[in-house]
Amino acid sequence: MDWLYAALAGYLVGSVPFGLLLAKAAGKGDIRDIGSGNIGATNVLRTGSKGLAAAVLLLDLGKGLVAVLAAARWFPDAVPAAALFAVLGHCFPVWLKFKGGKGVATNAGVSFGLGWPIGAAYAAVWLAMLALTRISSLAGMSAVVAAVIAAAVLGFGQFVPVLSAIAVLVLWLHRANIQRLLKGEEPRIGSKP
Repeated sequence: MDWLYAALAGYLVGSVPFGLLLAKAAGKGDIRDIGSGNIGATNVLRTGSKGLAAAVLLLDLGKGLVAVLAAARWFPDAVPAAALFAVLGHCFPVWLKFKGGKGVATNAGVSFGLGWPIGAAYAAVWLAMLALTRISSLAGMSAVVAAVIAAAVLGFGQFVPVLSAIAVLVLWLHRANIQRLLKGEEPRIGSKP
């Protein structure tokens, strides 16, 4: 039953659509009608508010972290379930007809919760790729793969399966971005989608 409780709690925490809520509260309208239609921080940045985008990024990261830390406290054997379902909640929130974000920031929080070295590797790769390419999708996809490698190399092998599952999910959700990357058409931060 612990796995069920951890999965449900992780999903509910992960499904809070901070991008949508903060954009509406800031008078930016429905974020799903802007840019790519995504509820994540990259699309919120397209409203022209860096502060709002940063807040969404931190809150989406925070919900992944909270889900994992709460599970570690109350359902320690079911931490992977909380991790996976926090990301699933963000990507497929029941409140938004299962149309959410792509899981990159929430998985950053999950990675820090599973082990700070995993989170540090995630953040380092994410930020480095963002600085080098200014392509948000490429940075995010690189980071989710880096988390799997970091877990395997840094002694967190028990989390490799769940991080691998999350990586596959995130890459699948970025399949249109991958197509645009292959064509050289993926937008950079600051440009229109």
